[in-house]
Amino acid sequence: MARIVVVVGLLVLMTSGTAPSSAQISQAGPGQFRAYWVDSFGPGLYTEAEIEQLVAETRAANFNAIVAQVARRADCLCNRSIMPRTEAEIDPYPYDPLQTLIDRAHAAGIEVHAWLNAGVMWAGDLPPRDPDHVFHAHGPAAAKAENWVTRRFDGAVRGGNLYFFDPGHPAAADYIVEMYLSIVRNYDVDGINLDFIRYPDFNSGENIPSWGYNPVALARFQALTGRRDVPDPTDPEWMAWRRDQITGIVRRIYLESYALKPLLRVSADTITYGTISGDAGAWTQSRPYREVLQDWRGWMAEGILDLNIPMNYRREQPPPPGQRSMFEAWNRFATDHQHGRQVAVGTALYLNPVEDSIAQIRQALAHRADGQPAAGWVGFSYRTPDTLVNQRRRSPEFARFDLARALTVADPDPNRLPLFATTVAVPAMPWKLAATTGHIYGTALRADGAAADQVLVELYDEAGTVVASGRTSGRGWFGFVDLRPGGYLVTAGGVSEMITVFAGRVVPVSLVLPR
Repeated sequence: MARIVVVVGLLVLMTSGTAPSSAQISQAGPGQFRAYWVDSFGPGLYTEAEIEQLVAETRAANFNAIVAQVARRADCLCNRSIMPRTEAEIDPYPYDPLQTLIDRAHAAGIEVHAWLNAGVMWAGDLPPRDPDHVFHAHGPAAAKAENWVTRRFDGAVRGGNLYFFDPGHPAAADYIVEMYLSIVRNYDVDGINLDFIRYPDFNSGENIPSWGYNPVALARFQALTGRRDVPDPTDPEWMAWRRDQITGIVRRIYLESYALKPLLRVSADTITYGTISGDAGAWTQSRPYREVLQDWRGWMAEGILDLNIPMNYRREQPPPPGQRSMFEAWNRFATDHQHGRQVAVGTALYLNPVEDSIAQIRQALAHRADGQPAAGWVGFSYRTPDTLVNQRRRSPEFARFDLARALTVADPDPNRLPLFATTVAVPAMPWKLAATTGHIYGTALRADGAAADQVLVELYDEAGTVVASGRTSGRGWFGFVDLRPGGYLVTAGGVSEMITVFAGRVVPVSLVLPR
């Protein structure tokens, strides 16, 4: 405890004065997203005192946001969501970590982005203590369609010690979406952060996406394609179908959260396995696209993310070799594919000493003559802010102090100015603040009330041209983003409806199809 008091005292010396208001921060300079990822597998959010320290240290580093892990495995460090309260060693009820963080951070002019692990249902050999946890009714012991757990090609239902939702199961997909929306409805968060929004690791090999074989998901694929076989993990049609299930969940979270809070920032922590080149076909051969079926470049192009946070976790110094070139390649690729949205590069503080992390942050934020710079940076993590802490060789408080000092007061290179010498606002989102396009979402149901699953929906403009198309989800849901204002015809299964799109709004549509 004495060590923490000393460090906080040093932080006070670095940040003397009152906390800046949001208005003060917004006047300090151009926008830039600066944040810690704060995981909840250790201290940081467990008590009110920890949250006060977190906010103070965030402010001391001139960061303007906190990406806080409030859902680890379908449980919540909060009291008001579809998920039960976490089993982590947080202070007793009525303490609400998320609400406390929002109150303290907003008072200091700092944004809060709720980070949820989308695909993880549970972990370990023991079931959750809370009988209301989704694992009990829909875990590996549940029968038939009540089982929402994904399976591997070899029949395994657990990767490492983790159980995962199957994105191709309609009820599982619904639950993932509602995890996020229940936070948006009940808390004044500034953003939601999608993690594990992909198929699992623990595959049969590199670029062999071995998960997704829940019987309900497989039956839906077979119904759409007319196939009766169990496809190989690398079957192109099967890979594309599973990839579409993930994208459909992201699209639905984006549009439904937009309808609730139009200025909410939707971000995702995205995969950067292996390396990437600038060649035209590089993305579709990359490991994120092929191995975990995460098409984050496509999400950015479609406009269903506001902020992409590629987890570019590399060491600045070898071993292993090639880390720096991979880091540079993914930074370039991500910033080259912002598509009018934004990228904040995520780096691995835990793999590097402070001076190397500063070098990576500087590179991540550097302006390029031939491309767009990143809109910000996020560091993993608050709890393990350098490699010595990760090796349990020094205190995280002192490592965070060193990082904050290097960012705000004295760069390790005496010939350089500190990167975060002044406070700045988070970058604005002009596509939301001054929207020139609108959006559509809706459902297609049969006359008997059943969902019209995987039905083709087409959108025609006033000239009769198809401007967008897609298939409904297992619940009959569909959506389209970034449409010019005006009249459109929505068609599906022989049924049509005229709608009018307005800038900055989401227009709901309901279609009733014949049986």
